[in-house]
Order: sequence, then C-alpha cells, then structure tokens
Amino acid sequence: MTSQQGTEIPPTADQRPTHVRYVVVAFCIVLAIITYIDRVSMSFAAPYIRKDLGISEPMMGYIFAAFAWAYALFEIPGGYLGDRIGPRKVLLRVVLWWSFFTAALGWAWSYTSLLVTQFLFGAGEAGCFPNVNKAFTAWLPAHEKVRAHGVLWLFARWGGAFGPLLLGWVISHVGWRHAFPIFGMLGVVWAVCFYFWFQDDPMKKAGLNDAERELLRGNAKLAPGRAPIPWRKALATSQTWLLCAQYFSHSYGFYFYITWLPTYLREARHVPLMTSAALSGLPLFCGGIGCSVGGLLIKPVTRLTGSMARTRRMMAFTGFAGACGLILVSTTVASPVLTMLVIGAAGFFSDLVMPNAWPATMDVGGRFAGTLSGAMNMSGNIGGSLCPIAIGYILRHSNHNWALTFYLSAAVYLMGGVCWLFLDPVTPIEKDLAAAA
Repeated sequence: MTSQQGTEIPPTADQRPTHVRYVVVAFCIVLAIITYIDRVSMSFAAPYIRKDLGISEPMMGYIFAAFAWAYALFEIPGGYLGDRIGPRKVLLRVVLWWSFFTAALGWAWSYTSLLVTQFLFGAGEAGCFPNVNKAFTAWLPAHEKVRAHGVLWLFARWGGAFGPLLLGWVISHVGWRHAFPIFGMLGVVWAVCFYFWFQDDPMKKAGLNDAERELLRGNAKLAPGRAPIPWRKALATSQTWLLCAQYFSHSYGFYFYITWLPTYLREARHVPLMTSAALSGLPLFCGGIGCSVGGLLIKPVTRLTGSMARTRRMMAFTGFAGACGLILVSTTVASPVLTMLVIGAAGFFSDLVMPNAWPATMDVGGRFAGTLSGAMNMSGNIGGSLCPIAIGYILRHSNHNWALTFYLSAAVYLMGGVCWLFLDPVTPIEKDLAAAA
C-alpha cells in the first residue's frame, strides 16, 4: 500500500493474515511423527519377537506385509470418507484405532496373533495421510502446499529415523512387550487435542482475521461435501495409473528401511544393538532432508524450467534414478558404516519424490484429493507389502544373499523414474476444477 505521496505504508496487523493455518500444519507434523514411530517399532523389535515367539524369516515377512496389506486395502475408503465427512471425524477414529492396536502388539502370544494385530494396526494408519492431504487442501493456499508437504515428510521420516533409538532405550528398560503400549498412548493424546481444536472448513474456525479468511476463501470449494466421486473419469486417465505406479515403486524401496534393515545390520553385518538403532535410522533421516530440500527447490527450479509440470517430472525422475544407482553402489561397500551412508544417500534421493507426488494429487484431484491420494498411497503399500515378503523368500532360497534383495529394489526404483517421464502432474481430472485446484 502506498500513500498519496507515493511512499510505502507498511501493512497493519489487521491487514496481515494471521497464522492459524500453521497450527493445522503443526498438528499434521506431530501426527506424521507418531505414525512413523509406531510403524518402525515392529521392525526394530523383530529380532526380540522372533526369538521369543519362534518366528521364521518368511513368517516375519508376512507379519511385516500384513500392515502394508491393510494399509493398502483401507487407503481409498479412508480418503473417500475424508472427502465426504471431513478429516476431523475420520482422523479421530483412525488414530484411536491404530493406537489401540499398537499397544496390542505387546500382548501378542503367537504368529497368528501378531499377523492379525499388524493387519488391524495397518487398517487404522491407512486413513492418516489421505486425510492430512485433505486438511492441507482446504487449509493452505496453493503457494504453501508444496512447502508444507516438504516439512511434513521431513518430520515424518525423522520420526522413523529417531524412533529406533527411542525404542531401543525403552526396550532396554521395560522389554518389547511394554514398549508398544507406551507408544500407543501418543496417538490417544493427539486425537483428543486435534478433535476439539480442528474444523474441516477454515471459514468456520475462530481466530482467523479477515486477511487470512480472504487468503483461504477459495478453499471452501475444496472442503468436504457430497459431490459424487468421478470414478470413471479418474480410472480412464493415465495420470491416475502413473501416480499409482510411481508410488508403488517408491514404497517398495522404502519398506526395506522400515522392515528388514535392522535385521540386515544385526545378522548380516553383525552390528551391535544400539549401533544398529542409530545406523538403521539413516535412510529416514536423510530422506527427511530430501523431502525438505525437494520442497525448497520447487520454486527456483520452476523459475528455470518455466513449468511446474516439467519441474516435478525432472525432480522426481532425478530422485528415482539417484536412489537406483546408490542402492547398487551399496552392494559393493565393505564397511557397515559406509554402506549405511550410501543407503542413507539413496533415501535422500528417493524422498525428493515426496514433495512432488503428494501435491500432484492435490492439483490433479482437486475436491477429490483425499480419494486420489488414498488410491496413490494404496498402490504404494501394495508395493510395500510385497517388499518384506520378497526379501524373506530371497533370503531363504539364496542362502541369505542380501545383494539380490538390493538389486531388486534398484530395478523397482528405476521403474518409478520411468513413470514420471510420461506423467502430467498438474492438470485436474475434472477440468472444471482447475480454478479451485
């Protein structure tokens, strides 16, 4: 604003948007940390559980996969419910659900009980990120969505990275059976606080000034509603299938980090307990940095390319290609520490994909971002469910040749990169939603 004399007049406090929307981002970041602490706890406790309950490697692979099967199966229903009734009600239910079954993992007495509990745990977590995505779609202006996703996935990955250290400390004091109920309580506290603070429609939330309401007014079109999901249009477009295929590839590689990696360090590299806890968190720690760097690079790279679509394709392909190459390099390194540094770098590159893939579901999905992100995450967890099973069988039938598991991960990463060469990550499925998206 300028005066009649042409001098700049600084905006008053009332003219600047308040920052209520950032509280939503903070809630979602805390939830992402909790989800990753909960899900990596099983991978780190696996050697103790196998010893106490007499579980073989293929059986452990199915236990890991049970989470991913349920996660995949309930992704679309979770996202669909978010589009219809809103993330406030959905997140309350699913967070309380998975927190209970996180605690219940500590009560397992057999292979079957672990398998069923892991499945039910995954069914709850399936509703998390589609509804976080839905909340961001309604609560953030377009120019803040990519950065918010970069920060969200940074902290999600770091929750998984530091979770093993926390779990190792807890297990050393109370044992694995008591560790799971302790972690389960985190979600209960979050769910109660979130439900009483959050509103699905930002226009209904007290505390926003006029400037912030004006900033978010267009997002009211993206709040939950009763509009029918355009399934036929979504399934007929290559965008949907390519988004799902690339995330299948991403999650296949990622699930190695949160399932078999601690076992690889302990049994193949003979790394002590707390050292393995620190090293196994490296891919997620570096992945978190990759998410943040990817989000920060979007804007300057777009200025160079002149196109958000080209930027997303280039960055995502670079991420997949880098992860593929570094996973192959890791098989040639003798030192466990250097190996984990290389695998950590692979985690960094693979997570350059995240701040491109999730905002793409917002732009392509529009009002139906929850459902589309649910479909993408479902496909990812189908890939994730296959990873621990494949590794279990490869180890059994190859005399524990871990290199074969790495070769397969590299090939799947490469497939994900190829998908991005043909993906349009910006055009809405429904053209009439272009302005709203």
